[in-house]
Formats: sequence, structure tokens, C-alpha cells
Amino acid sequence: MLFDAPLRAGIIGGGFMAEVHSRAVRAAGHTVAGVSTSSRASAQAAAQRIGAQQSFDSALELIASPEIDVIHVCTPNDLHAELSLAAIAAGKPVICEKPLATTLADATTLAEAACAARVPTAVPFAYRYYPTIWEIRTRIQAGEAGDLLLLHGSYLQDWLAEPLSTNWRVDPAKGGVSRAFADIGVHWCDLMEFVTGHRIVRIAANLSTPYRSRGAASASCPVGTEDVATVLFETDRGAVGSLTVSQISRGRKNRLWFSFDGSEGSYQFNQESPNELWIGGLDESRTITSGTAGLRGADARKYALLPAGHPQGYQDSFNAFMADAYRAFVGESVGGLPTFEDGLRAAAITDAVLLASQTRTWAEVAPAPALALPLKK
Repeated sequence: MLFDAPLRAGIIGGGFMAEVHSRAVRAAGHTVAGVSTSSRASAQAAAQRIGAQQSFDSALELIASPEIDVIHVCTPNDLHAELSLAAIAAGKPVICEKPLATTLADATTLAEAACAARVPTAVPFAYRYYPTIWEIRTRIQAGEAGDLLLLHGSYLQDWLAEPLSTNWRVDPAKGGVSRAFADIGVHWCDLMEFVTGHRIVRIAANLSTPYRSRGAASASCPVGTEDVATVLFETDRGAVGSLTVSQISRGRKNRLWFSFDGSEGSYQFNQESPNELWIGGLDESRTITSGTAGLRGADARKYALLPAGHPQGYQDSFNAFMADAYRAFVGESVGGLPTFEDGLRAAAITDAVLLASQTRTWAEVAPAPALALPLKK
């Protein structure tokens, strides 16, 4: 089923990501037609906050409404599978926040259902949409790095560095059995595979929870999910890698950093300085600044909206993701769009991390199932 622009978005959830989604929908030239949350009162408040045209009493009412074309699932993780399946059953394109589901089995069900129903999907791995990311991808694909040998990096935050801090993500019943890795580690893995073309095939991992309880002493709750994940991995092309993920690293607000090191050159990126990429060589290293003059790749230039010296940030990358998703929903061919296939891939990697940590042995990443129809154009 194809849709005519402008499309009418229905957002389920009223938190931070709902606000990011709503701004991106409008930036892409579409309409935020409705919102639903956990109650009528909070939905009405969310409608005012994100500029939605109306509020709905329930998520299922929003999904069923003929006034809504596209469903955005921005809820706690435990609701992702149920609501995405309802959107697929209604034949409506769906953008689901990651993790796609809290289990690999549910993520597989979602990907298979979307394929069988021919429903367009997307998962916001929006860090792909920095121009510098596309530039690194172009240069690596052109062979400028030589053979990639070492793929390493980290994703560090500090929003749970204080043991008094808590959130629904801490509860496995709402957030899933993995927290730090499933929440942010999968972003790093998605970028690595997208940029390099390598696929992680086996993993060794350790999950750590230094803070075993959270919240004030009078209302503290036990913590069953990890604060820190350390991961070793091997790829299908013979490279090795390492990744550190943390939500308790004081001073690191949202530092996704990587270095992809090849036989001919290395490429480094830091999400907190996303307009710069560092290229390392034996005789010379240099930094390239995002801007149409400094980027060679056509895809990188497409997403570079401003000249050098005019920074683009997180919302810009999310806007670019949303614009591509909505173009796909109206039938355009869009390369590089992360779909439920990529959400399933993230779930498979998370599952392997959990297994490796539990067994203290290397774990294989489950291969993708044979899907009835391709999820990507």
C-alpha cells in the first residue's frame, strides 16, 4: 500500500523521543495528526507539548483511526511488539523505536509480519544520517582504508551515574533483560556494520551492574539490568573488535565514538563532535569538517545541508532519517534506510551478548531468518 503526501503521523508516547519524532515529521513536510499516551489527561498534555492536532484515549484507537496514516511507537520497550503488530495488521507504515522488541523471538515475529503484509517500516538508527558517517562509509567502500583489521569504540553516557537516579528502563519487565547494550550499544553496532559492511558473527561479553538498587532509600528498587557492557567480537571478514557501553560514566553525556582501523588508513568519529571526522595515515593525519566543500561522497553531500562552519546536530540527523522514511512510505526508493530488518539484527546481536555474558563463552550471532519478502528496496 502506498500513501500520498503529506502524511498524517500518529505518535504513541509522550516523552523525549515523541518530541524528537514530532519535530522531524514536521521538518519533512508532514503533519502530526494525533498522539496517545497512558491516559487521556497525559495525552491531552502531550498534544499541546508536541503540537499534535488531537489526542486519542488509547493507542489502539489511534492506530485504527482513518485520520492517521503512519504510526510512531515511542513507548516503553515492553509495548513495542504489541503496538507495532497492531499497526502492521492495520496496514499502516510503522516507525518503532529501538529495541524493536524485548526478545529476539518477538523481533523476528515483527520482521516477518511486516514482510508478509508488505507494510513499510523503519527503526530510528538515526546516527547513520550524519554527513560524516556517509563520508566514512563512501571512503571505506572505495577501498581507502585497505583491509579493515580492528573495529573498536565505545558509547558512554552518565544519566544513570548517580545511584539515586532511576527510570522505567531499569525494570526488566518494561525495558527488557538488557538495558545499556539494548538501549545504546546497538546504535554503535548498527553504525559499525552500516559503515564498514562487516557483520558481527561471534561475541564474548561481560555485563556489569555496580548499582544493585536505585532510587531513594525509602523507595529503592532492585536493579536487574546492566549499567555497563564490555564486548569483544569477530566479523565475517576476519576483523576483530571491542566495544564498551556505559550509562554511568560521569561527564560523558552521549559519547558514541569509534575508530575503524585498516591496513591503509583509520577513520574516527565522535557523536559529540559529529561534524568532524579524523582520517589517520602513517605519514599524515587530517580532520575533515562536514560541509559540502569538504565531502567527496554524493550521499554525504546530500545530507550536508549547511556549509562548513555551520554545525549540524542530532535533530538534523533525525530529521534526515524521518525524511527518508516518509519518502519510502510514499513509494520512493531510498538507500540506507534502517527498517525492521535492522531492528531484528540488533535484537540478534543483543541476544548473543546476553548469552555470552551468561555462559562466559563465545556466542554466535543468530543468522537472519529467510523472510517472505525483502524489507529493503
